[in-house]
Amino acid sequence: MTFKVFLQYALPHRFLSRLVYWGTRWTFAPWKNWLIGTIVRNYGVDMAEAAQPDPLAYQHFNAFFTRKLNAGARQADADPAALLSPADGRISQAGKIVDGRIFQAKGQDYSAAELLGDEAAAAPYRNGRFATIYLSPRDYHRVHMPLAGTLRETVHVPGRIFSVAPFAVEAIPRLFARNERLVCHFDSPRGPFAVVMVGAILVSSVATVWDGLVIPPYASAIRRKSFTGQDIALRRFAEMARFNMGSTVIVLLPEGMAELDALQPQQAVRVGQRLGLCTSTN
Repeated sequence: MTFKVFLQYALPHRFLSRLVYWGTRWTFAPWKNWLIGTIVRNYGVDMAEAAQPDPLAYQHFNAFFTRKLNAGARQADADPAALLSPADGRISQAGKIVDGRIFQAKGQDYSAAELLGDEAAAAPYRNGRFATIYLSPRDYHRVHMPLAGTLRETVHVPGRIFSVAPFAVEAIPRLFARNERLVCHFDSPRGPFAVVMVGAILVSSVATVWDGLVIPPYASAIRRKSFTGQDIALRRFAEMARFNMGSTVIVLLPEGMAELDALQPQQAVRVGQRLGLCTSTN
């Protein structure tokens, strides 16, 4: 075990994440300008595509981190049957779910039931498809709909808050099924699908367009919230959530709904880019 991996087990995840949550909302100008400038310089953030291109005009670091883009900065693939990338970032892994198991990295896998926090909810995805997308600090941190869908339920699953950087994904068993996360279940004319927002150390805050801030507070037990009958329908490519700081998004599709393109680990993707083609119409 490397020292970096050891620290993932030893550090007080939630305490550190609470500190970062506070620090990224501090409006003290020298502090927030230093944080923003550091990220822009070190990660080469393209501010030209932001609705507010001046990085120092943001109220605090989190406002910069969750910045809105110019209209047209991202476009949905023109084919209405295309499965869209829900986020900017890089493909961590993508492919087939095999007998309920999802590949993580280098011989590591985890079950869809663990990820979703529910054996029955995982049943439609037993031999389906998945795409895992890692967001780095340079990326746009709003998450969009890969398909049109109606929200059925969210499930806030408690857990650790390990880093989701590649070194941790390769070394920590079942990482995505162990981290705190928000599972969003949708129904569509093509079938059900799930979008999972996975938290990570220092960056474990999630907000949705329908509920506002959901994490924190952190959960000590699974929290379910039904939206049946509320008719929360989101069109394909619409914004659905955001990471206050960044992490990982996982999309789960049932068998027969779509076939993924030949996506490769570490392949760069952007919101609205085609990840595959839907084959199911009902």
